[in-house]
Amino acid sequence: MPNDFFQFQQFRIEQSACAMKVSTDACLLGAAADLTGATRLLDIGTGTGLLALMAAQRNARVEIEAVEIEAAAAAQAAANAAASPWAARLRIHGLSLADYAATQPAPFSHIVCNPPFFRQSLRSPDAGRTTARHEAADTLSFEALAAGAAELLEPVGLLTVLLPPPEMHEFEQVAAAMELRPATRLVVRHRPGSRPLRHITGFRRGATRAVETEMTIRMAEDDTVYSAEFRALLAGFYLAL
Repeated sequence: MPNDFFQFQQFRIEQSACAMKVSTDACLLGAAADLTGATRLLDIGTGTGLLALMAAQRNARVEIEAVEIEAAAAAQAAANAAASPWAARLRIHGLSLADYAATQPAPFSHIVCNPPFFRQSLRSPDAGRTTARHEAADTLSFEALAAGAAELLEPVGLLTVLLPPPEMHEFEQVAAAMELRPATRLVVRHRPGSRPLRHITGFRRGATRAVETEMTIRMAEDDTVYSAEFRALLAGFYLAL
């Protein structure tokens, strides 16, 4: 059974009310997203509030808003934000992306999202987990994410998304229709030489070619040990690496 909380160095994530718990995926996205020049950041589908809190820790100047359609998760994310050192810069909205966009918020310099992506796999009997992990027409489709980001980003804004490679390829095609194209791509592997597990891709208007880098999570010679690059990336967050 997952713990009801996850303790980071500077904040604590309570997660008993959230279908999707703290994961390595989310931690990687929160630590790797390029926050250079960030002034206003939107976290779409915040869940526990993890990405919003990681952004607040990493950038002392950015104002952060987050949306979460599941009421219980939104309430827990708001409580996590309120208990953090950065409560004054964090606002959690219990709304869908479409309903939030209808409030006509000011444009964002940065948007981050770890979207639903298990569209072809068996659905979980846990309805909350299904909503969080599977794309559905009434939650957050790739089309809705790309269109919402295009609407809410500043002209030179950055959208950063984490997906498995096949789903990322599909999302890139959808985003291109909104004139958002890959500018950066971090390829994440479990260990050196293994197949890519995730892509963390930054999208911008006008991008013509993605700058690609790679990292591994574990050491080649010992699957129980984090790689040096993973430890360096998460050094400011995990209690022990």
